[in-house]
Amino acid sequence: MNTTAQTRTGYSWKKPAFIANPALRWALIIGVLAYVWWALSSLPFDWDRIQQGIPRAMRIFKGAFPPSFTRGGLLFDGFMESIKIAIVSTLLGLALSVPIAFASARNLAPRWLYIIGRGAIIVARSFHPVIVAIIFVKAVGFGPLAGILTLTVYSIGFVAKMLAERIEEIEWGQVEAIRSAGGGTLVTLLYAVIPQIMPRQIGLSIYQLDSNLRASAIVGIVGAGGIGSTLLNAFGRYDYDFALAITLCIIGVILVSEAISGRIRRNLW
Repeated sequence: MNTTAQTRTGYSWKKPAFIANPALRWALIIGVLAYVWWALSSLPFDWDRIQQGIPRAMRIFKGAFPPSFTRGGLLFDGFMESIKIAIVSTLLGLALSVPIAFASARNLAPRWLYIIGRGAIIVARSFHPVIVAIIFVKAVGFGPLAGILTLTVYSIGFVAKMLAERIEEIEWGQVEAIRSAGGGTLVTLLYAVIPQIMPRQIGLSIYQLDSNLRASAIVGIVGAGGIGSTLLNAFGRYDYDFALAITLCIIGVILVSEAISGRIRRNLW
């Protein structure tokens, strides 16, 4: 779309710049470029090692083709474990996220409870799932339990935050109407708050299940069960053809999951 337009009086209109002050705008551009140059020049890139790694990567790609699906049973078991981890962790995460979200809503919770709820969300969001998975693997050992605990924390960090923000945006008139009729806290939540946040809750639940299915493959690489552990073992045995088969299956499962979740969302709304 054109940024200028000619008016009947002969004056032209031009879309204003995002930063009106040209000196500030150019200073910002130069500062960003200077920082990028400094960051790239100061990072310890080992160009000799990178050059030596290119032939190694080519050997890996050559060994991966054609993909091998001969161990279908092992592949199926790994995926079934990932699906179980994703479903269980999503259910646990949602069950914990709802009370934490209510505790984190500034318009509903008292200040002391709000601080606790927001603190729980901040802690859950502070670390990448892989780091959390490493901690739980060290705590409870290798296997699906570490994956379930990791993705439960991951679910709380996202769902509780988004749901709390939706609670803070509710129409307050419905709450006042229930309270003026003599409704208590529980009745107010059931009939004034929950109906307003339910569409967002359903959407978040579907999205988080889809996200946990993808994340289960990642946390499995550090020993938290699922197809990620199978993929790690394949690389450890230099079975690159089987590793490629696992990777292709992961992509296929994610595509199917995206299609199903998108269809569910379209049917709901």
